[in-house]
Amino acid sequence: MPPATEPSAPAAPAKLGQRARWLAIGVLGAGFAASSALSQWRDEHAVLINTTESLPNWAFFIDKGRLPERGDFVVFNPPKSALITAHFGKSPAPFAKRALGVPGDVVTREGNRVKVNGETVATLKPLTKRGETLAPGPTGPIPARCYYLGTAHPDGFDSRYAAIGFVCADRIVGTGDALL
Repeated sequence: MPPATEPSAPAAPAKLGQRARWLAIGVLGAGFAASSALSQWRDEHAVLINTTESLPNWAFFIDKGRLPERGDFVVFNPPKSALITAHFGKSPAPFAKRALGVPGDVVTREGNRVKVNGETVATLKPLTKRGETLAPGPTGPIPARCYYLGTAHPDGFDSRYAAIGFVCADRIVGTGDALL
C-alpha cells in the first residue's frame, strides 16, 4: 500500500499579495527614478543629426550649456536674417560648426582668405549658389564669450560671412562630439 501523503497546503494568499504589492512598488519606484534621470539627461544633452555637407560627420552627441574650446564641435542657433530665412526657413534648425577661433584670437582677411591668428581657416565666396551677395564677416579680436565658428568646406556658411558673424554664448546650444 502506498504511503499516505499529506496534501500540500495552499500558498497563503496574504503573503503572495504582499510580495506582489512590494514588487509593484519597486517597479514603479525604479520607473520614476529612470524617468527622472532621463528627463535630467535630456535637459543637459541632445543628439544632433547634421544634414549638410559642411562637416564630415552626420551625428553628434551634444553637451548643452558647455562653452567650447578651440577645435570643439559647436551647435548654435543662427541669427535671424533674410539670407538665413531664404536658405533655411523662418525657424532654422541649429547649425553645427567647429570652434576655429576663441575669445581674444584675432581674425583678419587677406583678399578672399580669412585667417585666425595668422592661419588661414576659410576662403570667402562673393555669392551664394543662388547668386545672392555674401558679405564678409567681422575681423579683429574675438570678443569675450564669442567664437569664430566654421568649417573647411568651400561652401560652408559660417563666421566667415556677416550673416553668421561671431557666435556668442547666448546663441550656443552646446558643444558636441562626433558619433558618426
